Amino acid sequence: MQVLKRYLAREVLGAILLVLAALLMLFAFFDLIREVGDLGRGGYTLPKVLGFVLLSMPGHVYELLPIAALIGTLFALSQLVANSEFTVMRTSGVSVGRIALILAQTGLVLVSVTLLVGELVAPASERAAQQLKLTATSSLAAQEFRSGLWVKDGRSFINVREMLPDTTLLDIRIYEFDQNHRLLALSEAKRGVYLGKHIWRLEGIVRTQFQAGGATTSALASEEWPSVLNPDLLGVLLVEPESMSAWNLFSYIRHLRENQQKTERYEIAMWGKLVYPFAAWVMLLLALPFSLIHQRGGGVGAKIFTGIMLGLVFHLFNRIFAHLGFLEEWPALFSAVAPTLLFLTVAGGLMWWMERR
Repeated sequence: MQVLKRYLAREVLGAILLVLAALLMLFAFFDLIREVGDLGRGGYTLPKVLGFVLLSMPGHVYELLPIAALIGTLFALSQLVANSEFTVMRTSGVSVGRIALILAQTGLVLVSVTLLVGELVAPASERAAQQLKLTATSSLAAQEFRSGLWVKDGRSFINVREMLPDTTLLDIRIYEFDQNHRLLALSEAKRGVYLGKHIWRLEGIVRTQFQAGGATTSALASEEWPSVLNPDLLGVLLVEPESMSAWNLFSYIRHLRENQQKTERYEIAMWGKLVYPFAAWVMLLLALPFSLIHQRGGGVGAKIFTGIMLGLVFHLFNRIFAHLGFLEEWPALFSAVAPTLLFLTVAGGLMWWMERR
């Protein structure tokens, strides 16, 4: 049985790596085509474009591993069926359940890899990729803290607490320094609305100016503010919850609760990050019954196409449940776990049906 276990694991993992490599090359090509449009902006040269594409790869690995697991396992098992190897296994007394157990044990390797990439590698590499592009194209430096997003704009440092989906900025602080790094003024605004052409309208402004004789404070209802910032740039700098690690999400949720703010979206994202690695494990189990259906009909290509469609459906279900959970205020754990449990139930039902046959 150990020989069979090693053989199946080698065949399945080899096929998954092959499919993953093909998908990564495809996505890298798409990334390269998209980034070529910005080639030549500032210092965004071809080596930096290639660096950005390479730094984006870990994020794609995290997203694509479940789909690669499904397609690769379907391919490997369909090959075993086509070569009558699976028939030999069954006639030797190996049940579908036993094969499923071997696949489940193999899938734990993918769960570990997905969790490692999603928690440690992908967030850091994605941040590095965005910083590389921003530094090359606009000479901006930004960093996220619990106090919000910090952006350097010339001799000013800008702190944005929150950006709403309509690109409205909330709780803005602008620190203006002179060439000797002395603080000249601090402007605080309750909100900022983008007017276009790098012009913002700040509202509810309190400005404090620092001079040798002391500080003076003035208040303005509104004022136009020219800045290199725009909603697209802020959309890149303000990390989406789905791109954060589960630990960072947990820390941020705790911070929001301490300040009596809503946490639903971040809770769904956190549970999604914890559950998503197990999607690769479920995909291995789902591939088994689909690779055995119509053993004599439908070639390997048809089954691979089935795998692609199932992967897309799973990805769609994940998105739908996340959005519905946020809109309908479902429990965050349910919104994150439901698609994976649904596909696991389908896999278990199909395996039970195949064993009954």
